[in-house]
Amino acid sequence: MMEYLEGIDRSIVLAVNSWHSPFWDEAMWIISGKLTWIPLYVLMLFLAFHHHGWKHAVAFLVVGVLSVAIADQMSSHLLKELIMRYRPSHHALLTDKLHFYQFEDGSFYKGGMYGFVSSHAANFFAICTFAGLHLRKKYPRILLVFLIIASLVAYSRIYLGVHYLSDLVCGAALGTLIGWGMYRFVFLTIVKRIPEE
Repeated sequence: MMEYLEGIDRSIVLAVNSWHSPFWDEAMWIISGKLTWIPLYVLMLFLAFHHHGWKHAVAFLVVGVLSVAIADQMSSHLLKELIMRYRPSHHALLTDKLHFYQFEDGSFYKGGMYGFVSSHAANFFAICTFAGLHLRKKYPRILLVFLIIASLVAYSRIYLGVHYLSDLVCGAALGTLIGWGMYRFVFLTIVKRIPEE
């Protein structure tokens, strides 16, 4: 059964990665970049401030950062080191079949050695779930928009050949659970004690 699932994972990453082109290489590299999404984080903070005031915005910022930190620690420093599943980019059967993003110096981006679970997916789904749950009263569709963005980032990781689909699905599930938990049990507890401005 596990070998069958591994085969599906390999087939998906090979298929998605094979659709490469110079344009999409650059586009997916940008989408995958952490600094790319700073304007999104600023927008989240601005909306939290605009509709709830600075005290809520400070709480939003602190809990949001904490959500990402927990997701990152669990994915990068716990699960990856515990499970030690090689990324497709470091898998002996796949690395020569994949196309990788090439830097100006001629080297290729292959990511770290281990890939389960995806930190990109865990981190993005954590902050997007948390922010979306907080802002959805004012913007009913914003949670969906944020989750679509997180899914696009996750897709870019398959395209770049550095993650399997299962890395991303499990990372997304972890991040979503953390984002929901931080909103439900931490953020709401804090804001109940903040008087309305």
